[in-house]
Amino acid sequence: MASLPSSSVIGSLAYSSGCCRRGMTRAAINMPKLGRTGGLSLRLPPRDLVQEVLDMGIGLTAATTSHVEKKYQSKTVSNVSDPMVIAKLHAIMEAVADRVEMHKNIGEQRDNWNSLLLTSINAITLTAATMAGIAATNVGGPLMALKLSSTLMYLAATGMLVVMNKIQPSQLVEEQRNAARLFKQLHYQIQTTLFSGNPYTYDVEEAMEKVLALDKAYPLPLIGVMLEKFPETVEPAVWWPQHRERQERRTDGNGWSVELEEEMREIVGVLKRKDTEDYLRLGNIALKVNKILSISGPLLTGIAACGTAFMGSSHAPLAAIVGVVAGAMASVVNTMEHGGQVGMVFEMYRSNAGFFRLMEETIESNLNERDVGRRENGELFEMKVALKLGRSLSGLKNLAASSSKKGEAIDEFASKLF
Repeated sequence: MASLPSSSVIGSLAYSSGCCRRGMTRAAINMPKLGRTGGLSLRLPPRDLVQEVLDMGIGLTAATTSHVEKKYQSKTVSNVSDPMVIAKLHAIMEAVADRVEMHKNIGEQRDNWNSLLLTSINAITLTAATMAGIAATNVGGPLMALKLSSTLMYLAATGMLVVMNKIQPSQLVEEQRNAARLFKQLHYQIQTTLFSGNPYTYDVEEAMEKVLALDKAYPLPLIGVMLEKFPETVEPAVWWPQHRERQERRTDGNGWSVELEEEMREIVGVLKRKDTEDYLRLGNIALKVNKILSISGPLLTGIAACGTAFMGSSHAPLAAIVGVVAGAMASVVNTMEHGGQVGMVFEMYRSNAGFFRLMEETIESNLNERDVGRRENGELFEMKVALKLGRSLSGLKNLAASSSKKGEAIDEFASKLF
């Protein structure tokens, strides 16, 4: 009789699994009760076998957990940077931020020099010319006082012009402006190095070299280490250290291809033939104009001083004309040179030529590296070049294609920014 209850139980369970919750409830209510002494018996496995299976599961779980913890710990340790390297980079970053403020403040100070000296010298020169004109219409005692005052003022203006033309305040302002911008750029680069990944000792050495190169390219003192304002030949400004071999290496293609290498070679050729050469030519013109104006200003005030000194003699009319006219011309020349900031224009051209020279050396250093894995990523490098030249990626490719077809006959410049 035990077989009938067991079969009805199985049927009830099967029916309950295929029906809804209400059917399950009805099946549970109609389920017959089994007697304690019925013929159906469920035999459980021995206790020792159950304990052995549990022990095996616990051991497997412990082994897996230990393996995962060891792997996580090893990965965490490998990602932890050297705290001394991070501390050094933070120290360099603080020094760079301080230099940004120093160059910015000194640039503002020297800009004030340019405006105040220009105004003062022009006022002195025009006052001396006015006194010379008044003295030419008078005789007797007032003539000597006006003549002497005009001569002394012309001599003072001559000395001040010599000093001002020697230091070129407008050019000094442009130097400090460029230095502040480049130091700020270096500050952002160090921040990116700290935030993007693990900094190495190589990054510390590279940052130090860049700081020292900028200090040498744009010195703060005026005596002894000031840049030559009237060089024999115009050379691009150099504010970067010598390119070093990259330490990290990638095993894949690193984004480089034969087509990209040919494209970069064509870009270098255009930069050399057009952009760098053109800005050096413009810088040479600005330098020549600045030299002429720098010599003409003190020379005219000196001639005016000599003319006023001879007033009252037998050549008084001619001396008066020379004193007044030369003084007026000196004021015009001084305004053209320092009001027009010709020195600043020369420094701007020299800095732009240095910018293109830096791009040439950066591209060539990547192309000359035979190990592709040690180069900068090709796709990222192409995007950086395009952004610096103010072009899109397609525009950069079109420029390279046009250069390969036309060669030196190409009329287009590489840069679209300036």
